[in-house]
Amino acid sequence: MSRRVDPTDWMWGQACDLIEEAERLHRRFFHLTASDRTLALWEPPVDMFEDDREFVIVVAMPGVPAERVHVTQEPGALVIRGQRPLAFAGSGYAVRKLEIPYGAFERRIPLPQAGLDVGPPELTHGCLVLRLRKRDPDL
Repeated sequence: MSRRVDPTDWMWGQACDLIEEAERLHRRFFHLTASDRTLALWEPPVDMFEDDREFVIVVAMPGVPAERVHVTQEPGALVIRGQRPLAFAGSGYAVRKLEIPYGAFERRIPLPQAGLDVGPPELTHGCLVLRLRKRDPDL
């Protein structure tokens, strides 16, 4: 006797799998930090590119004004700290949903041991762009 499979069971299972995957990706890109060094609440996602002359780091932080971003270089790492203010704070709007992270953030980016000169930060299209020029090892 064959057992008939209900297609809604299969669809429900697929939906649950997709929700779990979405939650995993959200945690990956908007990872909450637990650093003792800062009161950071979230960590912005980063892309990093390299050619023979430089590294280019792109940090996604929409809605963060330039004056609220601080870039420092520590031994072996570049540290980006800042604050993303809550949009419409004090405007009388009731919050119905918050998915975009707000508050203090920090991102530590490990750097290679090679000598690098950090150029001026650029804030464009909601992203911080940093260029780290490689020093000539022969100098």
